[in-house]
Amino acid sequence: MAGKKSVKAKRLTEMSHCAGCAAKLKAGDLARVLGGLKTAAPPQALVGFTTSDDAAVYQLAPGLAVVETVDFFPPIVDDPFQFGAIAAANALSDIWAMGAKPLFALNLVCFPDELPLKVLQKILAGGQSKADEAGIPILGGHSIRDPEPKYGMAVTGVVHPKKVFTNAGAKPGDVLILTKPVGTGIATTAIKRGLASKALQKRVTAQMATLNKAAGEVFASGAFKVHALTDVTGYGLLGHLLEMMTGAKAKALLDLERIPLIAEVPALAEQGVVPGGTKTNLAHVKSKVRFPEGLPEHIQWLLADAQTNGGLLASVPARHALKAVQALEKAGVDAALIGEVQAGRPGIDVVG
Repeated sequence: MAGKKSVKAKRLTEMSHCAGCAAKLKAGDLARVLGGLKTAAPPQALVGFTTSDDAAVYQLAPGLAVVETVDFFPPIVDDPFQFGAIAAANALSDIWAMGAKPLFALNLVCFPDELPLKVLQKILAGGQSKADEAGIPILGGHSIRDPEPKYGMAVTGVVHPKKVFTNAGAKPGDVLILTKPVGTGIATTAIKRGLASKALQKRVTAQMATLNKAAGEVFASGAFKVHALTDVTGYGLLGHLLEMMTGAKAKALLDLERIPLIAEVPALAEQGVVPGGTKTNLAHVKSKVRFPEGLPEHIQWLLADAQTNGGLLASVPARHALKAVQALEKAGVDAALIGEVQAGRPGIDVVG
């Protein structure tokens, strides 16, 4: 009797239509939808969705506010443990971006019938490893069956109401500090297409799984002034910086030569290895970004690249810049001064 043909197991990234934070809805589409909604926010709601910030903040008492965020996405790497770790690290990042301390998390799971449950167990174990590293428990969650696997977390944190960071407080004269290199969207697209070197796979996976805890705690320490803070995720450096400048009613000057990039990524972008989300990001911001004349499109894509658990982006008074960079380096964070905030109509000027 003829034996049964073995069925090759699917790679996780084969089951995802978009990788990681590149799966976000288009920024323009989301803005149109939210613009049609009218909500009556009580005075205790310190931060909502009107400024496109990283998390909601609700004041409970004179010295206490709760911070709430949720984030999940389809697989960005094939290893289920690493996928879980990256998704959890990305969800936790929003808490630190608000200057808050995480308290606990809830899991969000979408999982297909065709995958063995041991894959889900590894995904959850990866998420648990990052919760452990952050020093918080996972207290429950919710799961549904879905042909496309997805994982993430809802995270609750706390902060003093007068110490909340938002993305809207940048001031002319500030400098811009970024805590991680750019390029994870292009790198993970290369991984999905089988075009990434082993060195790149290892580096980008480690970067995406690195918590923003150390950087967030430095910014929240009070050792220097921070006017605005956000994390760079699905809308790319340009998208999140434009949100910051829109909230500040100011413009940013970005120094192209100072922006840290993941090695190998510029060459991949030049070859056209670019996620659709990155191209959508660039189209969305292009009317408010001035590039140097003749700047190749693949360099523009790098600045708009959809990031997963990217770095924190801070707007700090220039007189505190050195102290901030030194404090970050002492905490093991490679920080880069990438530009400055200037008076002017909201937008971004790229130089270099």
